[in-house]
Amino acid sequence: MIYLDHNATTPVSPDVFEAMCPFFRENWGNPSSSYQFGSKMKAAIETAREQCAALIGAYAPEIIFTSCGTESNNTAIQSALKSQPGKKHIITSSVEHSSVLNYCMAIEKEGYEVTYLPVNSEGLLKISDLEAALRDSTVLVSLMWANNETGVLFPVEEIAQVCRARNVLFHCDAIQAAGKQEINLKRLPIDYLSLTGHKFYAPKGIGILYVNRKAPFSPYLYGGHQERGRRGGTENVALIAGLGKAAQIAHQNLTNYDKTVRPMRDALEKGILDLIPGAELNGHKTARLANTTNITFQGVESEALLLLLDQEGVCASSGSACLADSNEPSHVVHAMKPQTDASREVIRLSLGLSNKVGEINETIKIIQEAVNALRQV
Repeated sequence: MIYLDHNATTPVSPDVFEAMCPFFRENWGNPSSSYQFGSKMKAAIETAREQCAALIGAYAPEIIFTSCGTESNNTAIQSALKSQPGKKHIITSSVEHSSVLNYCMAIEKEGYEVTYLPVNSEGLLKISDLEAALRDSTVLVSLMWANNETGVLFPVEEIAQVCRARNVLFHCDAIQAAGKQEINLKRLPIDYLSLTGHKFYAPKGIGILYVNRKAPFSPYLYGGHQERGRRGGTENVALIAGLGKAAQIAHQNLTNYDKTVRPMRDALEKGILDLIPGAELNGHKTARLANTTNITFQGVESEALLLLLDQEGVCASSGSACLADSNEPSHVVHAMKPQTDASREVIRLSLGLSNKVGEINETIKIIQEAVNALRQV
C-alpha cells in the first residue's frame, strides 16, 4: 500500500501508542475519583495539556480536550454566539470544512446572517473582502488556517489583526496546520483555535479547543466538573495521553517535517504535471502546506480514477474524508474554478512522514497509466 491521504488521517505513531497503553491496562481509574488510584490520572491529563499548549504556543489552562475537530469547531462558534446574543452576523469562507459550513447553514435557519467570503482561482482570500464584510452586528469571523483539500494557507495573522481592531471574535480551524506550520498563539490575537489529534499521528476521537483567556466561553457539553467545568464527561485518559505525546513529537519535529515531506511532494507533483497532459494544479503554488497537492485531470472523473488507484494500492481522495459518501463535487475546487469541470475531475494527494522516496515514481507511473486508461474508454 502507498498511503497518500494523510490529510484524512494519519497512523498512530509507535511512541504515541506506547504512551497510551498504561491507561488501558494498569492505570484505568476515573480521574474524578477521590482515591489515589483514580485521581493520579489527573497528572497525566495535565502533562498532556502542557504538551499540547507547547505545540501551539499557548498557556496550558487555555486548552480544552474534546472528542474531535468537529466538536471543537462547533463549540467555538456556539461560544461566540452565546456571548453576544444581540449580534446576528457571522463571516466565514466558501471553502471551510463541513463542520463549519454546515453549522453556519443550520444557524441561518435560526435568524443569523452568514457571509461566505469568496476565494480566487488559486484558493486565496482577500483581506479587503473581509474588511468590507465586517459590520457592527458581526459576532464572529471563522476562517481556517490551512485548507484540507488544497493545503492553501489563509493570511491568519492579518485576519487576526483585522478582527482585533474591529473588536470581533476570531475562530481559526487549524486542524490541518498543526504539526505542519508553526503556530504561536502568544503573539497572535486568536480567540478560539481548533485541532484534532489524528491529523498528527495521535488516535482518532480526541481533539483540542484553544480558548484565549480573555475570550468568552460557554460549554457545549454540560455534565460534571471535568475540564474545569468547560466540558462535561469522564476524560478519556488514554487518548489524551496519546494526544499529548503526539503534540510533543510534532513540536520537536516541526522543521524536520517540512524538510522531509516537501521535497517528496514537489517531486510527485512535478512528475504528474510534466508527464500527464491536461493535469492542472489546484491551489497556490507556494502558499500552501508542504504535504498537499490537489490536481485536476481533465476529462477524467474523480471516482473512476480513485477506483483504479485503489486497485493498485494507492490511497488518495477527491477531497475531505468527511464528505466521501457524497456524490457532490469538491466544494473547495468549485469555489476556486466555478466555470469549469475541475471540481469533478480532481484528486488530492497528501503525504506524511511515513512516505518513502521510492513510492513517488511508482505513484506517478500508476496515476499516468490510470489516466491514460480512462481517457481511452
